[in-house]
Amino acid sequence: MTDYDVDLFVIGAGSGGTRAARIASGHGASVMIAEEDRIGGTCVVRGCVPKKLFVYASRFAEEFEDAAGFGWTLAKPSFDWLTLRDAVANEVTRLSGLYRKGLEGAKVAIREDRAVVTGPNSVRLARSGETIRARHILVATGGYPSFDPPIPGGELGISSNEIFHLPSLPKRMLVVGGGYIALEFASLFVRLGVEVTVLHRGDNILRGFDEDIRNRLRDALEHAGITLRLGCTVERIELLEGGARRAHCASGAPIDAEVVLVATGRRPNTVGLGLAEAGVALGPLGEVVVDQTSQSSIPSIHAVGDVTNRVNLTPVAIREGHAFADSVFGGKPWTTDHSLVASAVFTTPEIGTVGLGEHQALAAGYELRVFEAGFRPMKATISGREERIYMKLVVDAKTDRVLGVHIIGHDAGEIIQAVAIAVTMGATKADFDRTIALHPSAAEELVTMRTARAG
Repeated sequence: MTDYDVDLFVIGAGSGGTRAARIASGHGASVMIAEEDRIGGTCVVRGCVPKKLFVYASRFAEEFEDAAGFGWTLAKPSFDWLTLRDAVANEVTRLSGLYRKGLEGAKVAIREDRAVVTGPNSVRLARSGETIRARHILVATGGYPSFDPPIPGGELGISSNEIFHLPSLPKRMLVVGGGYIALEFASLFVRLGVEVTVLHRGDNILRGFDEDIRNRLRDALEHAGITLRLGCTVERIELLEGGARRAHCASGAPIDAEVVLVATGRRPNTVGLGLAEAGVALGPLGEVVVDQTSQSSIPSIHAVGDVTNRVNLTPVAIREGHAFADSVFGGKPWTTDHSLVASAVFTTPEIGTVGLGEHQALAAGYELRVFEAGFRPMKATISGREERIYMKLVVDAKTDRVLGVHIIGHDAGEIIQAVAIAVTMGATKADFDRTIALHPSAAEELVTMRTARAG
C-alpha cells in the first residue's frame, strides 16, 4: 500500500500548474490540483487574454479614422463600455471552462479550495479540511498586484484585477506606475476616450527595455494624449465629494480622477501558503527559491511560474511546468532556458523584443555594431496618420551574432515571435543579410539593414 494519496498535488490552476498537471497525468501519475479562484489563472482570467481583447477594442478608434483615407465613408462611431466589458467577461468564462475540460480530460482531480502546505508531502484544503499526502507538491500560485509602498488612502485605488469590471467608463483615469502593465492600460483607455495621466517615480518608462524603444514609446504616448508625470510619487489619495479621487503628489499639482489604477508591480503569491513553516526557502519578495529544475529547498516541493520570480511571463510558466512533469514523472529530464525569452508590450504602438538591449550588451562587455531602421509604414502613407516603425539589431562585432532585436510599431509582437527563432538559434547578421526580403512588408527591414550606426 502506498503512503501517498496522489503522486502530484498542484497548488494553482493557472497556465503553469495546469500544464504540469496534464503532462504528469499523461505520464501515468495520479494528480490532484487545487484552485481557490477561477481555473485558468492570471493570464486567462485577469491578465494577458482579457487585456489584449481590450487592446483590440481600443485600436478600432484609429482604424475608423484611417479608413477615410482609403475611400471609406463612415458614420461617426460610438463606443459602449458595457458591451465590451461583458463580451470579454464571457470569453474569459469560456476559456476557463476549456481549462477545466482539459484537466478533466486528463483525469486530474480538481479541488476548488485553498490549499496550504503542511509538510514536505502534505497539504490541507482550507474549506473542506481534507488532508492529502502527495509524493510531490508543485506550487504554481503566480503573483498578485502589489500596492508598495502603502500610502494613506491607497485602498481608494484599484489594481489590474479590478480594471476589467468597472461599472462604467470613467472620464478621467490616473495610472500609477511606469511598467508594461501600467502603460498598456493607459494606452488603451486613452483610445476609448478617457483622459489619462500616468504618474511614475522614475525618470523614464519601461525600465529594463532598450533605451531607444523606451524613448520612442514615451513620445508616442504623449502624442496619443496621455499626460506623463515622471519623477513623481503619490503621497496620499483622498475621496472627493461625488466619488472622484484626488491623488496628492510629492511634487506638482494634485490629480483628480474617477479611477486610480495602481500598477506598481507584482509580488509572488506565497502569503499564507505554509511554505516557510514547511521549511521551504523564500526570497526577499516572498518568492520560492528554486534551482534550475524548479526544485525548492525541500526536494519533494517544486515551484514554477511567477511565484519563483524568475522570468514572469505565461509561456515561461507553461514551459517550466512541462519540464518539471517530464523530468519527474516522464523519465525525460530537461530544463527551461531563461536566457532568451521574447516579450511584447501591447501598448499602441506595440513593442516586440528579444535578447539584449544596447546598454545591456555594452554592460556585458560586448563590442557592438548597431543597425537601425525607422520609417513610416505603408498604411500611414494613405491614411495620413503620424505613425512610425523603428527596428534595431544589436550585433556582436567579434562574432557577428545577433544579440538582440527590438521593434516598436504595428504588429511588433507578431514579428518578434518569428525573429526569436533565429536569435535563439544563434543567427548572425550575415544570416539576416542572406535572407531574401518579403516585399512589401514592414518586417523586410530586418533583413535589408546594411550600414551600422556611426559611433
